[in-house]
Amino acid sequence: MKIKVLIASIAFLGLTHQVKAQNNLQASEALIARVLPGKSAAFIAENIPQENGKDVFELESKNNQIILRGSSGVAISSALYYYLNEYCHSQITWNGTSLNVPQKLPLIAQKIRKVTPYTYRYYLNYCTFNYSMSWWDWERWEKEIDWMALHGINMPLAITGEEYTWYLLYKEMGFSDEDLKGFFTGPAYFSWFWMGNIDGWGGPLPVSWMKSHFELQQKILARQRSLGMKPVLPAFTGHVPAAFQKKFPKAKLKATNWTNGFADTYILDAEDPMFAEIGKRFLQKQTALLGTDHLYSADTFNENEPPSDDPEFLGKLSKRVYDGMSQADSAAVWVMQGWLFYSDRKFWKEPQTEALLKAVPNDKMIILDLATEIEPVWKRTDAFYGKPWIWNMLHNFGGNTNLFGRMDVVATAPAEALNDAKSGNLVGIGLTMEGIEQNPVLYELMTAHTWQNQAINLKTWLPKFIRNRYGNSDIHALKAWDILHQTVFTVPQDKYIRDGAESIIQARPTLDSLTRWTNTRLNYLPQDLLPAWDELILASATCKNSDGFQYDIVDVSRQVMANYALPLQRQIVRDYQSKNLVALKNSSQQFIQLISDLDQLLATRKDFLLGPWVADARRWGTNESEKALYEMNAKDLITLWGDSKNPLHEYACRQWSGLMNDFYKPRWQQFFQRLETSLQQNKALDVKAFDKQISEWEWKWVNQRKDYPILTTGDPVNLAMKMHQKYRKLMANAHFN
Repeated sequence: MKIKVLIASIAFLGLTHQVKAQNNLQASEALIARVLPGKSAAFIAENIPQENGKDVFELESKNNQIILRGSSGVAISSALYYYLNEYCHSQITWNGTSLNVPQKLPLIAQKIRKVTPYTYRYYLNYCTFNYSMSWWDWERWEKEIDWMALHGINMPLAITGEEYTWYLLYKEMGFSDEDLKGFFTGPAYFSWFWMGNIDGWGGPLPVSWMKSHFELQQKILARQRSLGMKPVLPAFTGHVPAAFQKKFPKAKLKATNWTNGFADTYILDAEDPMFAEIGKRFLQKQTALLGTDHLYSADTFNENEPPSDDPEFLGKLSKRVYDGMSQADSAAVWVMQGWLFYSDRKFWKEPQTEALLKAVPNDKMIILDLATEIEPVWKRTDAFYGKPWIWNMLHNFGGNTNLFGRMDVVATAPAEALNDAKSGNLVGIGLTMEGIEQNPVLYELMTAHTWQNQAINLKTWLPKFIRNRYGNSDIHALKAWDILHQTVFTVPQDKYIRDGAESIIQARPTLDSLTRWTNTRLNYLPQDLLPAWDELILASATCKNSDGFQYDIVDVSRQVMANYALPLQRQIVRDYQSKNLVALKNSSQQFIQLISDLDQLLATRKDFLLGPWVADARRWGTNESEKALYEMNAKDLITLWGDSKNPLHEYACRQWSGLMNDFYKPRWQQFFQRLETSLQQNKALDVKAFDKQISEWEWKWVNQRKDYPILTTGDPVNLAMKMHQKYRKLMANAHFN
């Protein structure tokens, strides 16, 4: 009898494997058809087994067709992208796509086989779901999942629609809609709601949103799994509604505050018996609704310190968090963002970190070293004390618009860690940026590690990137990128620079040269970037028809103009301090004109438009009230971040057409008027009064109803050349220091 059961089990597993393999093939074939419409018949997808538990792909030519073999849909898709890169000089990025696939496909002389050294290729950060993805529909998600597969991603964070599962569970527990009204945030703030930082802000959240995004999550998961990805789903972290105390008066709750201008949130003590019970019930309901791949994300102390630093306390707490998962799923693996070990290192010393991690079995936890390219936490935690961990590039904070990156680090450090005997159980690489759709070169570079175990040689990789992006190897383009590499994409080792700088244009108007969240300190000398602009202008003769080039020439033009705003602003300050009213009016006008010119330039690329962000937000509304709520969420996140007194204003600021002319420019015009009036009246500027006035104006702007263009205007290359002709000599003579 036991033998029969064993045989039946083996047969079932074999059948399950066949079904998954067939689904992978069908999903891969559908992806090829989406990426290369009209040419997909030239490609044949086939399954092959993994090698030592790792994904593998093969490429070869047969009968004038290209055979793409892979151990998963992701591997087959990666084989396609390898072929497009290496044989067709093509590229697919968020900001520019070049598909130069000839009618007669280039043949492969010898079979190519690639095995990844990484079990996991992780993707996304909680924050990405809001700074970039707040308003995405299925069409946009489908494109992103294709991008993931082509770039080898097999472990995406998947938290869209999480609020609906919680809504259903809390309703079952006896909570009314009124009880939950102040709990769920608005759609632009879910990331910080899910991490337990804020309640209610930007709400109340309509049930229509919850239902529509639960349905969207079903599509997302089905597509990701069909390609062989293992999505990471959410788990319970202890964050509960404020009404929980009223409903369960004996519950042990702790009030905590994120200290960013929001009210307290409430965390259920892990010692309370209800903690494990709710954790179990949530996962059971989520699994019933969405299935599971046994990977669960939970971050109990995101930018909130635990109530005690006693290692024994922290170990017990960690064990109880995992117990809540394992009671619902014995195969549960806790995926923890390691941000707390970076952001709050004063608390998380060696005893505290070790206690938190060692309380969970090694095979039941994976740590994301969330910003390894900035600071490799694994090096000061004995590689996370034996836990499997993933090397991640964070790179972007707040979805900000700037040219920035640690190109040399990204090219070499993942492979160095992989081959370091001290790196412990390194099982993957990943991308954990707060916002996407910027600096595509860094993301192409990082994902290039997926199928190799050695460092990337930028001297050969970067020219190939340019060839694929622009359609040729123009000498001026190569020179431009050599300069970009040495300036915006290099961070001096003797300076601590976390992320890219913003323009003083985006700061709430000030006489200072920077503000808290508008840091204007560059990682390079601004004059050193100007020759890259010159070279791109020269390269336009041969590259101007490339989508990627059009984006890049606008992006570089945007950056040098954004940098130029600071010397103009410093001149304004000097004119004001010397009480030269005529000079002040002249320098102020130059600054305002620069903003107008930037808006005009940015309007040539959809990547830099405010209009789609607002329009996409409103599109989710089922009535005018919902549309207004979503519009407010969209505009608030990228400006004030909260109410008119919120300290996070400008954290997620953007250089977008629409924002330039309609938000930043009027703010500075009001400020300059104040400066002129103070000189005319011979009175000192009342900074506090102005800040109060302008923050009230900002709050009105956030809440007003207004549409912005959703279509581009003007030619990007021609406008960039026009700006170069107008500003290049002025910049050469500017005092940047």
